[in-house]
Amino acid sequence: MNPDVPAPELLAPAGSFACLKAAVQSGADAVYLGLKTGSARMGAENFTFEELEQALRYAHIRGVRVYLALNTLFFEETFETGYQTAKKAAQLGVDALILQDLGLAAEIGKSRRDFPCELHASTQMTIDCLAGVRQAQGLGFSRAVLARELTAAQIAHICAHTGMEIEVFVHGALCVSYSGQCLLSSLLGGCSGNRGACRQPCRLPYT
Repeated sequence: MNPDVPAPELLAPAGSFACLKAAVQSGADAVYLGLKTGSARMGAENFTFEELEQALRYAHIRGVRVYLALNTLFFEETFETGYQTAKKAAQLGVDALILQDLGLAAEIGKSRRDFPCELHASTQMTIDCLAGVRQAQGLGFSRAVLARELTAAQIAHICAHTGMEIEVFVHGALCVSYSGQCLLSSLLGGCSGNRGACRQPCRLPYT
């Protein structure tokens, strides 16, 4: 390993407190998790605010960072709830908020002192080029989670031309469409992946 290049952060999902403990005890540098609402993984067990506080204590005392995935889109009637959720989580001590909704990110940017944490641009934003990374940086994000469809060469090109933190998936499900762009589940049954409720119709057997 090149001593001039910092070691990558090993980030693991934690869909429940048991999963969080397993990730921490197995050497993860950070974990990401969701609350009962606002997460793209609504099918997971997820956390209440009380459980989030416990998770933060458990992880932080062991030197592990905790990122909250608030990575869905919010309609006008749910926007204030999303904003207040982000604010409370930030004040509880999450190390970063993983966001998809640009409106929410813009609103957070107006009162950053109420949000003492980093902002990470979710893979649901479909950032797949250097221009997208630079735009996210201009909006106040410190990290971009790239679209999972990029090649190693494309990722290397982006990393070589930005000082922004770059995150990539190395394991996990790959949608048939770009993350954050597919509307198949929503159109077929009103269960949108951008609202945390994708039913994964692309993985059904077709003839």
